[in-house]
Amino acid sequence: VCSSDLGIPTVQGTAFRRVALPPYRRGILTQGSTLLLTSVADRTSPVQRGKWVMQVLLGSPPPPPPPNVPTLDNTKAVADGKMLTVRQRMEQHRASPTCSSCHRVIDPLGLALENFDVTGRWRIRDNGNPVDPVGNLYDGMKMEGPAGLRAALIKHQDMFLLSLTERLMTFALGRRVEYYDMPAVRKIIADAGANNNRFSAFVLGVANSRAFQMARADDATTTDNDKDKAGSR
Repeated sequence: VCSSDLGIPTVQGTAFRRVALPPYRRGILTQGSTLLLTSVADRTSPVQRGKWVMQVLLGSPPPPPPPNVPTLDNTKAVADGKMLTVRQRMEQHRASPTCSSCHRVIDPLGLALENFDVTGRWRIRDNGNPVDPVGNLYDGMKMEGPAGLRAALIKHQDMFLLSLTERLMTFALGRRVEYYDMPAVRKIIADAGANNNRFSAFVLGVANSRAFQMARADDATTTDNDKDKAGSR
C-alpha cells in the first residue's frame, strides 16, 4: 500500500523516515497485513476479522459454523437497483436463528473495521453507500470504528494480556501451554503490569521463566548418526 493510500500524501521515495500517521491508523488492528489477511479476494470479511480478534487477541475462538450454512457470496448483492454494502448482506445472512447466535458476537468486532477496504485503505463508502462501523460488543458496550474497538480491547485487557502471554510462551517453548504453565503465565502478566505492560517486559518474563530455561531438546532432534547406531543394534 503506497503512502498516499495510508493518508500520508507528502511522503515520496523509499527512504525510512518518521511520519505522523492519521488518527485512525494505529496499532496492529489497522495494519494492512492484518486487514488483508482477514479479507477475501474481492471484499472485506467482517466475519474473518471478528474471528481473528476473538481468536488471536482475546483468546476466545468462536465455535465452527453449523453444516450446510450458505456463504455470504450467496446472498443478494443488489436490492431495489442499488448495490448493498457488506454489512447489509450480512444482515440477510444472519437472519437465520442458527446463524444469529454466533454472528451477534463475531460481526460487531469485524464491522468496527469496515472503514478499511480489502487491502487496508481507508474508505467512507462501500459500493457507493456510507460505511456503518457501529456495533455493540457482547457485553453491550457500543463500538464505533477502530477507536471503539481499541477501547473495547482495553476494557477487556485481561483477556488480551493472557492471550498474548500464552502465544509468546507457545512460540518460545515450541509446544502448547499446559495447565501447569499457568502459574508462570500469571507471574509474567503481573510483572509486566508493574512495568506498564511494556512488550519487552513480556519477552523478558518468558525468557526468565523456569519453563523456558529448563526446556530440553526433543528426542526428534537426535543426529542421523544416533539414528544409524540405533538401527544397527
